[in-house]
Amino acid sequence: MIVELSHRITDGMITYPGIPAPKVTAHLTREGSREVYAPGTEFHIGMITMAANTGTYLDTPFHRYPDGPDLSQVPVSKLADLPGLVVRAQGGGREIVLDQRLDVRRRAVLIHTGWDRHFGTDAYFHGHPYLAPESAKWLAGQGAALVGIDSLNIDDTPPQGERPAHTILLEAGIPLVEHMTGLAQLPDRGFRFHAAPPMVAGMGTFPVRAYAVVP
Repeated sequence: MIVELSHRITDGMITYPGIPAPKVTAHLTREGSREVYAPGTEFHIGMITMAANTGTYLDTPFHRYPDGPDLSQVPVSKLADLPGLVVRAQGGGREIVLDQRLDVRRRAVLIHTGWDRHFGTDAYFHGHPYLAPESAKWLAGQGAALVGIDSLNIDDTPPQGERPAHTILLEAGIPLVEHMTGLAQLPDRGFRFHAAPPMVAGMGTFPVRAYAVVP
């Protein structure tokens, strides 16, 4: 079974306050293509203008550090076919502290908060759950492969505030996936996780089609 873990990207959607909405248009419409191709042959060539932090997206170390690997430099082995672990963190307050008895080494650790139920509404932007800095340090020390969350941000988001989880995990070379959805459909473990973006040089973030393969 394949479980979808990404939000759809649609024209005009808002992922994060202050980040411009994507504009989905056509470079070549089907009607226009009839003037280019043979009779009965038509194509649509789409065009999208968007900020990299749109929808469900991946953060690479370059997002935080100028000398960190960017989208084109993080090996696909760090983003695809990873053993997955879901950590249930619903109803426990905003700051999420992980159980340090968990085996997270070389795993994609996906934090299920249930906050994705607010996606597309104003409530999504306020009072969201986030990962405790001490838990970010523990994940880095334990060698987690990747960390994801179904919330607005893996950090608390006060204006002009620090971002300790981003700072700690990306410094350790651990990619992040934010704005996930569908984690309630996954078992706690025993699945494989995938979230590979295109190889764009000079960019640190990009939307992904995140999904899990469950036996």
